[in-house]
Amino acid sequence: MIGGAAASLRICRLGLVIWGALMCLVLSGGRADAAAYDRARLIGQLCSAEASDVLHGLNGMLAEAPGGSLADGRWALGVAQAFSAKALRCGPDGHGFLALPSGEVDAVSLAPAAAPADSRAPLPSLRARRVLEQVDAALRVFVAAKAADRLDAVRTLARHSEGVPANLAQTALAGEHDPEVARALRAWLVEAGLHAPDVAARLAAIAALGGDARAQTANQLMSLRADPAYAADPRVAAALDAAIAHVRFWLRIGDALSLLYNGLSAGSVLFMSAAGLAIIFGLMGVINLAQGEFIMIGAYVTFSVQQTLGAFAPSWIAWYPLVAVPVVFLLTGAVGVVVEVAVIRHLYRRPLMTLLATWAISLLLINLVRVTFGTQNLQFRTPPYLTGGVRVVGDFLVTWNHLFAIGFALLAFAATQALLRLTDLGLFIRAVTQNRAMAGCVGVSTRRIDMAAFGFGAGLAGLGGLALSPIYNVNPTMGTGFIIDSFMVVVLGGVGSLFGTALAALGIGLVNVGIEPFYGAVAAKVIALLMIILLIQWRPEGLIPALGRR
Repeated sequence: MIGGAAASLRICRLGLVIWGALMCLVLSGGRADAAAYDRARLIGQLCSAEASDVLHGLNGMLAEAPGGSLADGRWALGVAQAFSAKALRCGPDGHGFLALPSGEVDAVSLAPAAAPADSRAPLPSLRARRVLEQVDAALRVFVAAKAADRLDAVRTLARHSEGVPANLAQTALAGEHDPEVARALRAWLVEAGLHAPDVAARLAAIAALGGDARAQTANQLMSLRADPAYAADPRVAAALDAAIAHVRFWLRIGDALSLLYNGLSAGSVLFMSAAGLAIIFGLMGVINLAQGEFIMIGAYVTFSVQQTLGAFAPSWIAWYPLVAVPVVFLLTGAVGVVVEVAVIRHLYRRPLMTLLATWAISLLLINLVRVTFGTQNLQFRTPPYLTGGVRVVGDFLVTWNHLFAIGFALLAFAATQALLRLTDLGLFIRAVTQNRAMAGCVGVSTRRIDMAAFGFGAGLAGLGGLALSPIYNVNPTMGTGFIIDSFMVVVLGGVGSLFGTALAALGIGLVNVGIEPFYGAVAAKVIALLMIILLIQWRPEGLIPALGRR
């Protein structure tokens, strides 16, 4: 009983698909007398008891698919799907009827008509089913409204291209507007041209394939070049050599750009983690071991904003990274102000105690987050605009999430520079950094400036956690992985120099990304550290030291 109900449900679903295709035909005004297909002949062949007649009918529908009108294609698709779903009924005289959810119709005119009692449902053979799959895919390439359906049809035809009309892909490509479907059609044309008997077609296909500079393309071209039978013609061999050289050249360009892009991404992450520390360490000389935990707090505040929007404003959930920017900065900055007022302020002249106190604060923050959120990695919803990327040249792919981190770091750098150079607070911070005693003598409240700078540095670290959330594992201990690198960046760039911090972060990021593929992540960090030691021996004050520092 259950199996019969399930079978009935499948038949109803197939019937609805067929009915939808045929209703589109009716609404488009298609009629038998205006069709290019000889519908009566095709239906007669499908209803024939001879397997050869059925194959002739299906091959006829396949051959006429590129040249038929939209109404023809919809009619043929509905008939093919009905044949596959056993919804085609054939009378004793070979006349066909379609069993639709709305009732039976004549297979030729689509007018309501009842099938005779002695009608039968023809069963396609295994060979006919293979051709039927090609017919269904070929017709969907032309009549399917959704690009995803057309793309699936093109991939089906590319897998089973034997017997498919040679002009089908060209005709479909001429009228295709979706770029992904068009790329699939072009790839199919190239693959077909590579194995065409005509040498000119092969040369054209090799040239087209060589224009798609990817590692996969290079491997395909080299496998063809290694085939003595394929490269027997000197013209084909020369075309393969030229295409391989062209692809390899652009692959090298793509690898160089990929190295630069990944280095920029890694440098952006280092800058966001070290920017706040550069201000705190440069202004107050405080070795803040809790700076990494401010990054972690920023990531967790971002997660809280995401969850809040999901609960109260689901339509804004995709924009949670932007909505979280002011929230993260203010809350993390507030935590920094509390830490400075409650602890750091009383230990400015005791650097060793400051070191121990900030370490204790980092442990306290880690365990508070563990108790509140747990120890597992947080699951962030990646917004659509941060998903995927675009291939530029070779195998170089610009991913949107890393581009977001780079752009976010640039905006943070520009905003911080504007604050330091264009505002009174920035003027006071620079004055205290260069000469604390003299700034206090002219009326600058150094205690307030310390509090504001510490809060601002903590807020910048929180924004670093926000930028890291789409590309990094967010958990209570995530900040510990950034504190050492952040100090290296600050010391190399020059204590108190934001521009030097950015330059050092970019340099260390490029070195790590360039060395890691050859020697591993650990060796890359060791080599980067040795390079930093040598640079500090050459410039003890860093790449761009703050002038006038006491």
